[in-house]
Amino acid sequence: MAFARLLTKLIKDKALGTRIVPIIPDEARTFGLDSLFAQIGIYSAAGQLYEPVDRDLLLYYKESKDGQLLEEGITEAGSLSSFTAAATSYAARGVPMVPFYIFYSMFGFQRVGDLIWALADARGRGFLMGATAGRTTLLGEGLQHQDGHSLLQASTIPPCQAYDPAFAYEMALIIKDGIRRMYEDNEDIFYYLTLYNENYVMPKAPDDLDEEGLLRGLYRWASAPEVEGELKGRTAILFSGSTWHLAQKAAEELATQYGVAAELWSATSYKALREDAISVERWNRLHPTEAPRTPYVTSRLAEVNGPVVAVSDFMRAVPDQVARWVPGDWLSLGTDGFGRSDTREALRRFFEIDDAHIVVGVLSQLALRGEVKPETVAEAIRRYDIDPQVAESWNSKVH
Repeated sequence: MAFARLLTKLIKDKALGTRIVPIIPDEARTFGLDSLFAQIGIYSAAGQLYEPVDRDLLLYYKESKDGQLLEEGITEAGSLSSFTAAATSYAARGVPMVPFYIFYSMFGFQRVGDLIWALADARGRGFLMGATAGRTTLLGEGLQHQDGHSLLQASTIPPCQAYDPAFAYEMALIIKDGIRRMYEDNEDIFYYLTLYNENYVMPKAPDDLDEEGLLRGLYRWASAPEVEGELKGRTAILFSGSTWHLAQKAAEELATQYGVAAELWSATSYKALREDAISVERWNRLHPTEAPRTPYVTSRLAEVNGPVVAVSDFMRAVPDQVARWVPGDWLSLGTDGFGRSDTREALRRFFEIDDAHIVVGVLSQLALRGEVKPETVAEAIRRYDIDPQVAESWNSKVH
């Protein structure tokens, strides 16, 4: 919904609007983008040749020769080909275009990953928007749709700038910076952004927002809630996308029930953090006589006086991209395994990323450090009705 509003405003911009190319394979109404039908029309070289079944609706499938929206039907390969044509128009025709390909769940990198690689090779520029992202927010869709691995696939493509924003202001700032980098600085890159389908109130940007950290992949979003009673330990919880409210609830539980102060950090891009870290690692290796540099993720998380727990609606391998550069103890929680058809609450319990598992994860790390008793962890497991004997989510026996 937030992206639909942003896209509408971009199209209305007098300077940039005519360069925007929205591309949708099949799910315009699912994404809340059907308002574009009446606003800019669907492009058809032959115009409207049929009477659509939704003709009586205000937002019907309106096709025209001067339409701006590409509504491609169920053809991911065709849609990506259209995206590539617009993404390389700056070079092929001398006409820079700003394409936004909005696709459903894993029907991007999984379905047409080879074409995305070819897009990178052709030095394409634009935005791939992975709508209905995540393995638990797309409830009831099962293994065919629920996506927990596109961010991992995106990490294999060098020029792809992969982001997993939680809030509307994060998404807006990433897209703004992307337009600057691609169309002002002429960088040969393209973007992949996750868009979740879980509705929640979008907070306004903090007054002291660390915009540099947001764009580099990590920033402190909120300080720890005030602990009631004796302080037992400190921690940082890293969240991405829709897991922010699970992390927030866990932080509140830790403060009120267990005397643990948990800071909340937004991890917008593990790919960016990893690439910075290996760049610093390479520089240090090739400049042995100079003072060593420190990776951004290392310097930021060095501020945390305690373990770091990362929670993601994608596979653990996504946050684990930065694990070896994190100072201190590290634990990742993610959605390894096939998707399942169930409620969001049941899915998050099954994949062990709900607030209860975040609390237990933090306490287990503090217990390893000797800051809380093992019995405290066992009590929390009982308190949240967690079954220690249940099979892992990635175990083939549970599919």
